[in-house]
Amino acid sequence: MPLSLIFHPEVEQEVKASYDWYQNQADGLGEDFLSELETAFQTILSMPDTWPKFQTKFRRFILGKFPFSVVYSVTEEVVFIVAVMHHSRRPEYWLHRADFFKK
Repeated sequence: MPLSLIFHPEVEQEVKASYDWYQNQADGLGEDFLSELETAFQTILSMPDTWPKFQTKFRRFILGKFPFSVVYSVTEEVVFIVAVMHHSRRPEYWLHRADFFKK
């Protein structure tokens, strides 16, 4: 059975704000950001245990063209996307989100 993706509700805000910022820098750059993010999600789904552990309970996929990481955790059925974290933001701002997935 293939894994499914579940996103923390705050991830949508992070992605939208980043998209808007990049799109304002250069037309099409926001689309490039979304495209790389979608590729990251698909890659994580196909090989979820490949990327190194991060903050003990999570894994971290680093984007190649943008200064962001996808922080996630994996069960047998689901990949939980906890954050799309900008590398210059406070590194642990998203840790409170881990409890969301225990519900």
